[in-house]
Parts: sequence; structure tokens; C-alpha cells
Amino acid sequence: MSGRRTGRTAALGAVALVLTLPLAACSPGRADGEQAGGGSSNAAAPSAPSASPTPPVDPATYRHALTGALGPLDSALRTVDGAHEGGALNRALDTAALKAEAAADALQSTAAPDNALAGHSQLATALRALGQDLRSARGSGGRCATSPRVALDTAHGPQSVREAARALKALGYDASLRLPHTERARHRRLANGTFVRDGSRAGLGRLTVNNGTSSDAVVTLTRGTRTAFAVYVRKGAKATVRSVNSGAYTVYFTTGEDWNGGKSSFTRRCSFEKFEDKANFRTARVAGGTQYTVLTFTLNKVFGGNAPTSTVPPGEFPS
Repeated sequence: MSGRRTGRTAALGAVALVLTLPLAACSPGRADGEQAGGGSSNAAAPSAPSASPTPPVDPATYRHALTGALGPLDSALRTVDGAHEGGALNRALDTAALKAEAAADALQSTAAPDNALAGHSQLATALRALGQDLRSARGSGGRCATSPRVALDTAHGPQSVREAARALKALGYDASLRLPHTERARHRRLANGTFVRDGSRAGLGRLTVNNGTSSDAVVTLTRGTRTAFAVYVRKGAKATVRSVNSGAYTVYFTTGEDWNGGKSSFTRRCSFEKFEDKANFRTARVAGGTQYTVLTFTLNKVFGGNAPTSTVPPGEFPS
């Protein structure tokens, strides 16, 4: 009987020993709480380093950073504002575009106060759009060239910059820029039948032009390299030129919107074409009188028309 009790006691003691081992051992990385070799360890698990809180951005420091980022751009935009249209304005636009992109880069690397984070990000994005708009607004200087100031009037970049600047100003941060003045698109037209150019006409020939296109047009007749006359024909109207001298003429026509008399060209939606066939005007005496040529040209395509046209490079169109 005593042997059985001893064995039973030993068995219970072994169970108690197993249960108490995890309490005495605290070895990280092992499921059974034991180190290699069956020993135990009292080493504590290393704790993870705590992250330091980001210090708040001083508003005065941020204002100084805004001034430094936007100052060179503001100076470049003032140059654009005072530049005359042409090469000087194009160069100023290129410089301002580079400064706008540089300002956006500077802002992206600048920390902003918590209350200005949204406006700060909005301004950086708007400055990139402004740079693209400034570069796209460059004038070609040729015919049918929209003024850069007209192009900027409808661009989204300048307006986005104004909105972002207002948002920051409401929080006490000055991000104002002297954006260049713009111009509204114009819609200049001449009266139907007005001569843009008129040479000596003393013949009997007669030319009628029907303009069934959706744009105003100027029709120009040349003999050799000389322009005989050019007449303005409004869309949906017709005009007649009388007293055309005898001879073979090349008939050119340009269509578009907003007639710029100084450049003798439309400024928007331009096309330049000519009729392949010559317009031959002849005057001859016949029994009982005089016979002369009467021609009609239709600018829009019509069924059964027999006058093919071709596109003309703007630089080759007669002025």
C-alpha cells in the first residue's frame, strides 16, 4: 500500500513541477518557455522604441518659407504683365513657367502648419497648372495666332492659384501673386461686302461670292504675285464685286472668327484655301454690245460643284 502511495505522490509532484515551469521561465521566442539545453532564463523581452511626436510648424517660419518660394515667381509674373506681345512676351512667359514649377517644388519640400495643410497642397498643385498654362499661352506670332493674354483669360491655372491664395490668406498666410492681366476673346467683324484691300478696278467683270460656311470669310483675288482685291463676306451671306478687270486670277479664301485688321487675318478657327481653277474674266465686243464674264464662287461644298480647292500654308496666303 505504501509503495502505491509513493508512486502516486511522485506522479502528482511531476505534474506540479511541469505546471510551475512556465511561471519560472520567461524565455522569448520559445513556445515551451525553455532555453536550449533545458535551462531557464530570467531575461526580459526588449521593448520597441516609441516614436517621437512631430513638432508643430511655427507659423512665422512658414510665412518666411512662402515668401521665399513665391518671391521669384511674383517677379517673373510682373515681367509678363508689362511685356509687349511678340518675342518679349513669349520669353517672359517661358521664364515665368519655370519659376512657377520651381515654386511648386519648393512648397512640396516645405512643412506647413496643421491648419494650412489643405491650402498648402492646393497651392502647390495650382502652381504646376499655372506653369503649364503660361507655357501653352505662348503666341506663334503668325497668322491666326490667339493672343497669349486671351489664352490665359480662359486658363484654369491662374484661377486655381487665386483660390488657393485666398484659402491661405484666410488663415493668416500671405500667398498672393501679381498674376498678369488678361484679355477677353474678341469678336471683331467687318460689314458684309467690305473691301479689305482694293486695287484699280475698271473692267466689266462681275464676281459673286456665296458664303454658306459657319464662319466669316475674306476672299482674295491675285494676278501673279499682286493682290487685285480682297472682300469680306459674312457667314450665310453673299457679296458681289463689280468692275473686275479682264485677266486670269487665283482665288484664295480664309475663314475664321475675330478679324484682326492689323494682321489681315482671323485670330481663331482659321483655315486658308484656294480654288484650283483660275477665275478668267474676259471682255469682248460683240455685235450689238459688249460681252463680259460673270462668275459665282460658293465657299461651302455643294452637290454638283465643280471647283476643287486645296489648303494653303498660312505664310503663303496673300495679305
